Formats: sequence, C-alpha cells, structure tokens
Amino acid sequence: MGLLDSFIGNPAQRLNLSGLFAYRVLADDDARDRQTAENWLSSAPTLRSGKLMSTIVDSFIAPPCLDRIEILYQDEQLVLIDKPAGLLSLSGKNAQNIDSVHHRLVQIFPGCTLVHRLDFGTSGLMLIARNKAINAALCQQFSQRTVSKEYHALLCGHLEHNEGVIDAAIAKDPALFPLMSICSIHGKPARSRYQVVERGYHAVAEQRPVPVTRVRLTPETGRTHQLRIHCQQLGHPILGCDLYGGRLLPGTEQTPRLMLHASELQFVHPVSQRRITARQASPF
Repeated sequence: MGLLDSFIGNPAQRLNLSGLFAYRVLADDDARDRQTAENWLSSAPTLRSGKLMSTIVDSFIAPPCLDRIEILYQDEQLVLIDKPAGLLSLSGKNAQNIDSVHHRLVQIFPGCTLVHRLDFGTSGLMLIARNKAINAALCQQFSQRTVSKEYHALLCGHLEHNEGVIDAAIAKDPALFPLMSICSIHGKPARSRYQVVERGYHAVAEQRPVPVTRVRLTPETGRTHQLRIHCQQLGHPILGCDLYGGRLLPGTEQTPRLMLHASELQFVHPVSQRRITARQASPF
C-alpha cells in the first residue's frame, strides 16, 4: 500500500465519509481568515485597571465543508485520516459550531478523541485515538517530540536559499487574537526547517501567474500557527494564508485555500510498538 511503510495488523479498510452534517458553522481558533481577524480587532476586549475583559464575541461564519474525510487506516486502537481543507478539527464552544473532524468521526468510532489538530485551512494526515489510554500514549509522544511531521506548502515568491531553519519564538497576543506574533521576550521557542522542492509559477482562475516555491516544512516544535507565521517571517508567506500575508500579492487574492498540507507523520504504535511512517500526497 504506499501510505504505510510499516504496516499495522490487517490491511487498512478504506472508507469515505460524506459531507453530511455540513452546516454553516462558527469557526474555532483554527478557522480564522483576514476578515475574521479584523472582526476580532474591532470587538477586541478593552483594558480596565490592568485586567483583560474575558468576553470576546466571534461573529465569523465558516462556509460549509462538503468534502469527505478519507480514512486511510484503522485498527482497534487508532484511526489515520486525510483531513480536507476547510474543515475544523474540533467543534467550537459555540453550539452552532458543529461540523468538524471529531463530530463526523465520533459517529463512526464512538469515544474517539483527537491526538492533535490541523488548522481549518490545512489538509492532510491526522491521528485519532479510539480510547483514552491510546490518546494518552500518543499525546505523550507528541509532547516528548518523538513524533515526526512533514508538510508540503506553496510559498509566495522564489526563495533565495534551497534550505534553512527558522528559529523565532511565538507568542499569543489577546489584543490581536487569533493572530500570533514573533516575540523573543514573551514567546515560546519555535523552530521550523524548510527545503525547496521546486520554484515555479501558480495561477488562480484568470489571474496572472505569480511566482511560488514548493517546499517541505518540518516543524521541530508545535506552536499555534507555527509554519504560517514562520513562513511570513521568512518573507515568503504561504499562498492563500489570510492571516499572515498569503493573499496580499497581486494574483493571490482569489486563492481558494491555504496551500499547506500535512504530508507525512511518523510515530510509534502504542500497542505493537512498531514505528509507523504514513504519507499522503499533496492535493496541490
């Protein structure tokens, strides 16, 4: 099978989950675009006596996701999926924010829980635990950074160097939520590696082609929006990224999605103790 280099148990049973339960939903932290950020800024909490007001109202409505989740592998302990772009990983706190990876899968695998998340606009490999014990074991691997992740992305412009490291601490800023910021003083350490695959041009609809660079991205840490803000810091934002400059250049405004895909995931199966390497080709 090309997906799993190390195979677990019986051959994977492939299922297609339709886009049922796709509603107009309120987006959660991983589902903001530029307009959303502006909405947040316009309704940002005010400072009173040095304290931040806790109530923030999010009015952003995400479009329905009619794309399917593809189940690439399943056994009694875990499920490996290909998440479509434009789908929340986890339903939001607002009751209207229903449709998500978890919402769809829990109806097929009762009791399943997310081990990690992908941003709303990111597609690709996600690992789902089928019980609490497996979730704890897999989460420990993520926290100990023994899980290896690789992404493919299209960056705006042509990178000068063929490879490099972005080492820039990332901080949360409540006044700018959901935007993250680069801050060496208050930020948490964050490190990403990039490697150029090819340089070329990309056209959207009838827009003029824009220069892009296809890269492999390897995050060594797992901060919120890490790859997106690190690519912006590099001077080459991810094409289609509303939050961090990926739709600012002429010809990029109508890019239909965030051009970021989780293409490889390596972890140790909690039961068999075999090292698993999963790969899923980028759709762009």
